[in-house]
Amino acid sequence: MAKKIRRTSGPAPAQRQSGGGGGGARPAKVRRGRVNSQLVTDFTVQLSTLSEAGIPVVKALQILEGQMRPGPFKGILGELVDDVSGGTPLSESMAKHERVFDDLYSSMVRAGEAGGVLDTVLTRLATFREKAAEIRATVRGAMIYPTVILFVAIAVLAAIIVFVIPKFEEIFDSFDVELPAITQVLMDISEFAVTYWYLVFGVPVILLFTHFAMMGRPGGYRYFMHKMTLKLPVIGSVISTSLVAAFSRTFGTLIQAGVPHLDALEIVRDTTGNDVLKEGIEDVRRVVREGEGLARPMGATGLFDDLVVNMVDVGEETGELDRMLTKVADAYEVQVDRKIEAMFKLLEPALLIVIAAMVGFIVVALFMPLLSIMSELGSL
Repeated sequence: MAKKIRRTSGPAPAQRQSGGGGGGARPAKVRRGRVNSQLVTDFTVQLSTLSEAGIPVVKALQILEGQMRPGPFKGILGELVDDVSGGTPLSESMAKHERVFDDLYSSMVRAGEAGGVLDTVLTRLATFREKAAEIRATVRGAMIYPTVILFVAIAVLAAIIVFVIPKFEEIFDSFDVELPAITQVLMDISEFAVTYWYLVFGVPVILLFTHFAMMGRPGGYRYFMHKMTLKLPVIGSVISTSLVAAFSRTFGTLIQAGVPHLDALEIVRDTTGNDVLKEGIEDVRRVVREGEGLARPMGATGLFDDLVVNMVDVGEETGELDRMLTKVADAYEVQVDRKIEAMFKLLEPALLIVIAAMVGFIVVALFMPLLSIMSELGSL
């Protein structure tokens, strides 16, 4: 839902004269920093509302900057006001801030400006961003409970292995009791963890940091990991479905905005986060550039199922490709929600079973020698 827009009274913030409005300069240096994605989404919703109301772009930007709290995004909006007031197209000004307004965003605004339908494009862009944010929120919300359980379980098991089990070992040694094999295995694990704690705790941390570092840049490792995640049971299906939904939503939104197919494919390719899908989109784009339709090369990638391919084929034949892609996105987003819900319904009990098995192993391993000690003491 769009936030309620509070119009500012009086002159623009900081009494700024800009561009063709009088030639004054910005009084303070623009603050740089990370801009929250939800903040950009709210801005898009509000800008589309103001545009639909017939308010000129410069005035709308001034209103939105005036109600924005001090921070990096307020400074960026100020730069947009200056640029647009000076005659620079909004899309070109936004493209200067690619970390905030990505290629998809600036390209759609450019298409809206070219077609004279900026208000309509902004409305579609706002809907697109809200749906994308909704999916991200669903995934994050579903991840909280299993993550907390896993973290607490690992912390508790680590504390038992490092601090508790050595105390039991002292008790067993004092009674000179012969340890069952299962208990001896547990003691060996504890001794190794205490002696080589820097390896037990350090190696996983190093591997984790190395993994994220290598995933942060293109290369064979990232491509391999992306490919493997698509093949994982349950999780792979969820990721694959979400990728198809995102592709359909983004591509359909761009076509609705009037962006040519080849340019739209290039934008979708550059904005996707999965290298396997990125390669598939580039293959499709290469074939389309040669004059062929979308459906056959999309099917050849193996990333899109028959339903998607057939919907695209029908859309090309009827001239309603954007509408078909939107329908695909709607259907697959519903599937993503259902699959995520089902996956975490399975994941939570699975985690509990694994944790219970580990705790049961420790309890049995520790109490078997204790029973022997109690038996010997009872026979005295």
